[in-house]
Amino acid sequence: MAALLDATREQIDALDAVTDTLVSVEHTIASLLAARDGLLALGNRIALETAAAARTDDGSAYLGHDGADLAVRAVAAEFGAALRVSDRTVQRRMADADLLVTLFPAVWRAQGAGDISPAHARAIVDAGMHLEDEAEREAYTTEILEYAAEESPNRVRRQARRIAERHQRRTIDERHRAARADRAVWVKDLGDGMAELGLRGPSALVHGAFDRLTNMAKTAREEVPVPCEHGAVPSGAGASQERMLEVAPDTRTLAQARSDLALDLLLSGAPSGHSAPDGALAAIRGSVSITVPVLTLMGITTTPAEIDGHAPIDADTARQLAGSAPGWDRVLTHPVTDAVVAVDRYRPSADLKRLVRARDQRCRFPCCGFPARDCDLDHIRDHALGGETSSDNLSALCRRHHVLKHHSPWHVENLGGGFHAWTSPAGRVYVDTPPETNVTPAPRDADPPF
Repeated sequence: MAALLDATREQIDALDAVTDTLVSVEHTIASLLAARDGLLALGNRIALETAAAARTDDGSAYLGHDGADLAVRAVAAEFGAALRVSDRTVQRRMADADLLVTLFPAVWRAQGAGDISPAHARAIVDAGMHLEDEAEREAYTTEILEYAAEESPNRVRRQARRIAERHQRRTIDERHRAARADRAVWVKDLGDGMAELGLRGPSALVHGAFDRLTNMAKTAREEVPVPCEHGAVPSGAGASQERMLEVAPDTRTLAQARSDLALDLLLSGAPSGHSAPDGALAAIRGSVSITVPVLTLMGITTTPAEIDGHAPIDADTARQLAGSAPGWDRVLTHPVTDAVVAVDRYRPSADLKRLVRARDQRCRFPCCGFPARDCDLDHIRDHALGGETSSDNLSALCRRHHVLKHHSPWHVENLGGGFHAWTSPAGRVYVDTPPETNVTPAPRDADPPF
């Protein structure tokens, strides 16, 4: 860090030149990968056209296989042999490429032009897959591509879900009722005596379970009692000399502790493999942060509720959670701009923190998607320099970027309206725009809902 702070003008210029070259290379790679997708999609189309031309009048299959599938396999085998890649891998790539080129041509062209990366394209396609109508997909891609040109894939993924919902004919409630039939648990064997356990279920329950595991893991890692002898046992202790317990540090990562606790709970119904005083671990409960537009809560609109600002959930589940919650935040937004202007709670506490986190939703460093609930609240203008502790001068920063702001040449300026201008060591300025809120304003001439 000290070396960067003491960098010469020549070193800063070199950094600026390397950044320009890196951006150019990334654009070229995106364009080349789009070209590869185009060729794979063309191979898939050739296979399907060949199969259609060769199909018999009675539609019979060859050796029990669909003719189109065999044709695609044959082309995949041709590509795979030439590229020295498994034809199964090539066939999957052909299917993905054909989906991108056929259903989302504007996204494919944007990647080909270097405007977005393959990661952006995947996020856009994944969020828009449930849009069945071509006009809906076109409207969706037009809107999200404008956003994607200035944001990172993790932020695009969140916004893409919101935009796709606005262009979806079937509501999240209808789709959720059908999707619940796909809930499942599965095992995937790995190497070295390891395996993966996967679970698919309703978002609110899965996020709640993960939050509980996280809180339990954090508590378990704070201290764990391990047996350790403490010298000689006093006389009169008898033949049964018991070992005393000593507190030792837990060296597991948070992910490792989550895994251990999840298996404990599934195998025994309790965290039996983890000791804690007074059953502290078992008493921990999971929690999720749900954003529900008030008109959706009242059944007037179908704007989806969201978990932590990114995962949509059905309105029925959101209403049940809101009705049973011991306390909840009411986020007030501007009727025209949708900007968050105030937060209150039926059980008030730390109003300012809730306001900033509800407004920012995620870390305000460019391209960071770290959720605001886990971020530090930072004074944009340092408190030591006279910065106020107010909503206008506070922003959510994850610990990584909080440290970067205070201990590196990076610095930020509040432009007003929620826009933050970050200046890099090379002198480049990146403006972080405020995230959109999950609301659909009522028309100005509409009758009041209550």
